Amino acid sequence: RGTLYGPDSDVVEGKAFTERGGGDRHQFRFIVSPEDGAQYEDLKPLTRRLMARMEQDLGTRLDWVAVDHFNTGHPHSHIVVRGVDDRGADLVIARDYMTRGIRERATELVDLDLGPRSELEIERSLRAEIDQERLTSIDKALLRDADAARVVTGHARDPLDQALRTGRLARLERLGLAEPLGSGRYRLEPRLADTLTRMGERGDIVRTMQREFARALAERAPADQAIYDPAAPDARPLVGRVLVHGLADEHADRHFLIVDGLDGRSHYVAIGKPGQSLIDGGDGNGGLAKGAIVKIDPLRPEIREVDRTIAAVAAANGGRYDVDAHLRHDRSATETFAQTHVRRLEAMRRLSGLVEREPSGRWIVSPDHLDRVASYETRRLRDRPVVVATLCAQPLERLVDAEAETWIDRELVSDAPHPVRDAGFGHEVREAQARRRQWLVAQGFAEEGGEGSLLRRGMLLALRRRELLRVAGQLSQELNLPFREASEDSRIEGVYRRPV
Repeated sequence: RGTLYGPDSDVVEGKAFTERGGGDRHQFRFIVSPEDGAQYEDLKPLTRRLMARMEQDLGTRLDWVAVDHFNTGHPHSHIVVRGVDDRGADLVIARDYMTRGIRERATELVDLDLGPRSELEIERSLRAEIDQERLTSIDKALLRDADAARVVTGHARDPLDQALRTGRLARLERLGLAEPLGSGRYRLEPRLADTLTRMGERGDIVRTMQREFARALAERAPADQAIYDPAAPDARPLVGRVLVHGLADEHADRHFLIVDGLDGRSHYVAIGKPGQSLIDGGDGNGGLAKGAIVKIDPLRPEIREVDRTIAAVAAANGGRYDVDAHLRHDRSATETFAQTHVRRLEAMRRLSGLVEREPSGRWIVSPDHLDRVASYETRRLRDRPVVVATLCAQPLERLVDAEAETWIDRELVSDAPHPVRDAGFGHEVREAQARRRQWLVAQGFAEEGGEGSLLRRGMLLALRRRELLRVAGQLSQELNLPFREASEDSRIEGVYRRPV
């Protein structure tokens, strides 16, 4: 993990910085990622010189902290700047300076440190793009030059440019993304950019998995690794143990998990923006901590009934929707119910701009509204492609002799337990189930039968009560308060203290 530092110290207390900025109206956050960052042994001097240049440009001292990350192939610095100047007034930074000025200042400093890139280095970098399975700068130039029929030529005035174009088009042909038409002309596939982007993301995922397995599970064979695709038609829920939880995209705050599945394989799962409650487990216990057992359910874009109702009301009212039109359209609807439809439209307008609101408050709903909803839901899935449920925050080995109702117990009594393959994590689960059955027999919650142990009725309830009484006894001593067990139908009033 990186260490937080500032202008004058290599170690800064983050809590103190947060408290200083507690009353600020805003703050600025950005990432500095030099293309040749791997040539720096330490990014702190570069970051400090950049911030000093910014102070000169803005005419004020800045209160900032940073942390350097070398956890990817591109070392980078995260910088947070308080939103006040050295006089205590709100710090205002021009948009152009944020989008271009800081980058230009950083580029100047890197050029001073490493020297400007030579023409030979630039040429080598471009030639390396010819065979890459991702969206490259050459592809973007080809897409810009293509005509309405997506036809582009490999010819160019500059010899280097022509070599790059013809080489890349030949590579795209082999990938099935460009069709040769003769005379150096090609027709590009309609989804060329999307396909190459996905190929690049898949390559990044494979490299991430290789890096993480090299750290933690070097003995894993490549065949044991898979990429979980929630959009696949045959995508099913995935149950397994968390091996790694990391950031897939630091800019967009999108996360990933590597999950050791019950099917004996380890899966890379893009989980988007999981939310702090899931990361913390809701109570600070680490819901996505290493060793936690989770269930991954795929999400699919769906058109809701509220969307169909909006489309129907608008179609009957000249492409306009409002609460009054809704109530005329459906006499049984209430104003409160109609307002839920307004909130749905407001969310779509705010996040995607797919609908418009007139000054009068009426909504302009296009005839293809349901198609727009499907597009909106598909885009939202990038931020939340799956649902992650924590089945057990404790590692598997702690469940074998736990005096409590456990995930293993629920699987043992379930009418539809998750299928377990006798390999990898699935093999460990089978062994843990066998040992748990022996423990349940020894504790009187099960008895040996002709075909294995027989679990007694009410076992889960009895295990749950045993845990309650054990923890309650510990708390009674800790708090010096007596404990009294409550019946299911009793009403309890008091002061909530903490979760257990």
